[in-house]
Amino acid sequence: MKRQILFIHSAGAQGPHQGSSDLVTSLQQSLGAQYDVLYPKMPNPERPSYEPWKEKLEQELAELEGELILIGHSLGGSVLLKHISENGYGQSVAGLFLAAAPYWGNDEEWSVEQFRLLEDFPSRLGRIPRIHIYHSRDDEIVPFEHARLYAEKLPWAILRSLDNRGHAFGSGIPELVDDIRSL
Repeated sequence: MKRQILFIHSAGAQGPHQGSSDLVTSLQQSLGAQYDVLYPKMPNPERPSYEPWKEKLEQELAELEGELILIGHSLGGSVLLKHISENGYGQSVAGLFLAAAPYWGNDEEWSVEQFRLLEDFPSRLGRIPRIHIYHSRDDEIVPFEHARLYAEKLPWAILRSLDNRGHAFGSGIPELVDDIRSL
C-alpha cells in the first residue's frame, strides 16, 4: 500500500510552475510509486483566509488512513501547524515537514491575527515524533528569521538551513525527500 502524504500548498496562484506546483512535482517524481502525494486545491489561494483553509484541511485529514505524513509549504505550513496544534489530529503522525513557513505575529508585517499560533502551541505537538523545518537563507518572501523562531519554539525539531533555494523550491528539496524516506 502506498504511503499517503498530505501536502498543503502556499498562498497565491497554483497553476503550472506557480506557487508550490513545481515543489509538488519534484516530490512526486523523487519519492516514486511508493508514495501518493495528495495536493488538494485550497480555497481562494490568492486571498486566503484561515477558516476556509481549516475546513478544507479537516475534510482532507478525515479521508486519510494510516500514519500521516504532513507537508506544508509557506502559508500551507503555518496553517497545518495552527490547525493541528489547536484542533489535534485523530491519526498518528509520522512526520510534520514545514518548508518556508511564515511565523505569524513576530513583527508588524507578519502580524495577521487569523494565522497566529497560540502561545503554548509547542506543548500541543508532543505526540509528533518528527518535525522538520526547511528554509532557504535567500528566501525573498518569508525571511529566514521565521525558521529560527520556529526552531527556538520547537527545540526538538530539525532545522535544515538551505542556501540558494529561494522561496518556491522550484528544483525541489532533496533533504525533504531523504527525511521522508527515513520515516
